[in-house]
Amino acid sequence: MKKFRLGALATAGVLVLGAANAFAADIAKPQDEGWTFTVAPYLWASGIKGESGLFGFPPQDVDVSFSDVLNNLQFGFMGLTEARNGPFTISTDIVYAKLDANIGTPRGVLASNIDATVSTFMGTALAGYSVYYQDGTNFDLVAGARLWSVDNSFDFHGGGLDGSSASDGDTWVDPVIGAKIKANVGNGIYLAGWALVGGFGAGSKSMWDVMGGAGYQFNDKMSMFVGYRAMHDNYSHDGFVNKLTQQGPMLGFTYQFAAAQ
Repeated sequence: MKKFRLGALATAGVLVLGAANAFAADIAKPQDEGWTFTVAPYLWASGIKGESGLFGFPPQDVDVSFSDVLNNLQFGFMGLTEARNGPFTISTDIVYAKLDANIGTPRGVLASNIDATVSTFMGTALAGYSVYYQDGTNFDLVAGARLWSVDNSFDFHGGGLDGSSASDGDTWVDPVIGAKIKANVGNGIYLAGWALVGGFGAGSKSMWDVMGGAGYQFNDKMSMFVGYRAMHDNYSHDGFVNKLTQQGPMLGFTYQFAAAQ
């Protein structure tokens, strides 16, 4: 039976939540008119460090590896869609993860073990405009919002709390602004990256999100992308604390198609 700190478990779901906006920066192809659409499933093999707190207790230090997440992952989905018409873009990033773990207690007085379930959702919507858009290169300014929703449920077995349950979590929205870049370097290879900042006290106190990497275009419709991403979020409200930094490599595949004329 693997033991986890409650604070670490509560944030483990964030590890597999990546932001698929990574690939929105690499999939745009210059086109004078008409809509093109892209879908891009991906994996972000992220670890996490920082502080996490539940139920008003003092925040605990968190240091969780990506392998810990995989050991407890029950279901996960990561992917984005993007629509582009010339220099204009609209992109969405939807990420969901559900983790289950059985936590052993050291003395078994209040409970002999705890079944914990963590569900985490992160959704980002951005609108953008390419201030530079030619020769296979685009530089986009973007703005939008990122929605977070975290739910932590605990069922107690044995001890004084046998048969009882508890839950804690929160939902918040961060305004987001930033930039994305994509540049073809020849022979089907391209470079891509983005930088986002947000929160500004409206949701999180602060948030930043940066990525850089390279891709290969197999044909007009399909490509593969590898990169490295780091993201930080600092949010707290009513005893719930989420002050975390995630970073790790990313791998994604994109499929692009044009709207019927």
